[in-house]
Amino acid sequence: MPDSLHDIFIGRQPILDRDQQIVAYELLFRSSGQSTSANITNDLLATAHVITHAFSELGIASVLGDKKGYINVNADLLLSDMIELLPQDKVVIELLETIQVDEQIISRCQELKAMGFSLALDDFGGDSQFKPLFDIVEVIKIDLPQMGQEGLEINVKYLKNWPVKLLAEKVEDIDQAIQCKGLGFDLFQGYYYARPVILSGKRADSSKLMLLKLLELILGDAETHEIEQAFKHDPSLSYNLLRLVNSVAVGSHYKISSLKQAIVVLGRQQLQRWLQLLLFVNQGGDMHSPLLELAATRGKLMELLAVTQSERDKDLHDRAFMTGIMSLLDTLLGMPIEEVVKQVNLASDVENALLKHEGKLGKLLLLVEKMEQNDFDAAEGLLADMQLNLGNLMQAQIEAMSWANQLNKTAED
Repeated sequence: MPDSLHDIFIGRQPILDRDQQIVAYELLFRSSGQSTSANITNDLLATAHVITHAFSELGIASVLGDKKGYINVNADLLLSDMIELLPQDKVVIELLETIQVDEQIISRCQELKAMGFSLALDDFGGDSQFKPLFDIVEVIKIDLPQMGQEGLEINVKYLKNWPVKLLAEKVEDIDQAIQCKGLGFDLFQGYYYARPVILSGKRADSSKLMLLKLLELILGDAETHEIEQAFKHDPSLSYNLLRLVNSVAVGSHYKISSLKQAIVVLGRQQLQRWLQLLLFVNQGGDMHSPLLELAATRGKLMELLAVTQSERDKDLHDRAFMTGIMSLLDTLLGMPIEEVVKQVNLASDVENALLKHEGKLGKLLLLVEKMEQNDFDAAEGLLADMQLNLGNLMQAQIEAMSWANQLNKTAED
């Protein structure tokens, strides 16, 4: 086992339904120093302990909220008692394609299903050996690049004979997304939905609920800190606040380094009028955007990590949050990041981080990007370079994911 329960990386990839709403996450675990290749059989016991302790002691279940977590399982882990320690209502056991199906495997899957576990079949490529599992699993994942165009249509038609949900994996662009939806896929996963290319050219409007909450805080003479925290829940609205500050006389001569400063510079009366106007012109509903969640999580993670890097710079964490949310606004607003930066009078270290990945903020941004890509080797190198450890990262990851999940819950309620 790792020396500490904190000595692991966590990767998380969203799984969406046909309405592009997040319904689950695939969770990827790696212990420090462990190879990121698929050959981890020798680390079975350590991997199993890492997963179970992550759920029971580190709070992964809480960050999932009402959504489930897909966890990759090989034959050895499937057959071990260790997997039974996982919460049945929070996980989907994802059977790796390397499993050789026999009577023992079939019996074990039936047993786990009877216990209340949900099962999924990973990377189905048409292999007939998996047919006995089709009546047991709830989800079958199809790797699009592996399947190919002709094989995709044939296998989708074939799998429709069983009561399973089909999940399109590695959806990279809009053409694939449209095709898979047309073929009848139920679930979707891939960079098209979870990376900065997902919503290029589309503007994400702030929800009316958030605008009402902010107005309530201002009319109730809430502390500036409370108003700042509310703005942090909506990256798009935060960006518009910065642009608004730059439109007033003092804005053009003021270096903005935090949302708190922007609120103070604008003033309560101007802020109240602006929010009231937005309520009238806002045409967006309260639909949840995967990209907005990614931006909010990224900002919060950078903010938490920056606390350990602050030294004498007490405001570094504020600028780190701003860097995180702004790093995805090029996609959110459909314009190059250079154009986004030009419209806001940012502190120099925030600007350098966004444009060049320079300085402490630039390294923090690169770290969270590598974590989103599940590039754990690169992330480990960056941690060492910044004199951070896996304990810092694990604690910040759990808190950031939990915070973003609470935002989703509030929006859905």
